Amino acid sequence: MTDEVRGTDDVIDAETVLETPLTERLEAILLIIDEPIGLVALAAAVGSPVPAVRQALETLVDDYDGRGAGPRRGFELREVGGGWRMYVREDHDDLVAEFVGGQAPARLSQAALETLAVIAYKQPVTRGQVASIRAVNVDSVVRTLLARGLITEMFADSETGAINYGTTDQLLQHLGINSLDELPPISPLLDDGADGFDEGIGS
Repeated sequence: MTDEVRGTDDVIDAETVLETPLTERLEAILLIIDEPIGLVALAAAVGSPVPAVRQALETLVDDYDGRGAGPRRGFELREVGGGWRMYVREDHDDLVAEFVGGQAPARLSQAALETLAVIAYKQPVTRGQVASIRAVNVDSVVRTLLARGLITEMFADSETGAINYGTTDQLLQHLGINSLDELPPISPLLDDGADGFDEGIGS
């Protein structure tokens, strides 16, 4: 192959990348994020203007909801706390929880137990706050607890978009208690534990 032909191929490849539909590029990003991503950040990630990205997101919402050419999907695209993220449809929550529960190991790691304790006593609490309290990254542990159905996303902070987490009824069942009020004190030295937790939470 001559240099002239290779140069032509390089141009064609570059044009192909640039011509990739915006909706496809958005889906690629949306599939890998753990937290809702803002419109401006999403536009920067895919290299497109904000208005075009918003229109493409609305197109995806209609497509997933079955208002396009295809059927309704088992997942949906929602704007939560100023950010966008894909979610399993509520209709399938039980199905997914049963499947994930069957795939998960029977025992939780020490890190998972410690993170679960922080969320149980401090809820509602964000992932960043839990990380500050434990002084370690808790992203994978939070995903594990979500997959096990022991914690849930309660709401998104109106200013930062950070998800606040809390425990589920399934955790109460595992612990054999009726409410969080029945949880034992964290430590006699920390009273009810509020002081010890608050010291580790940043602004």
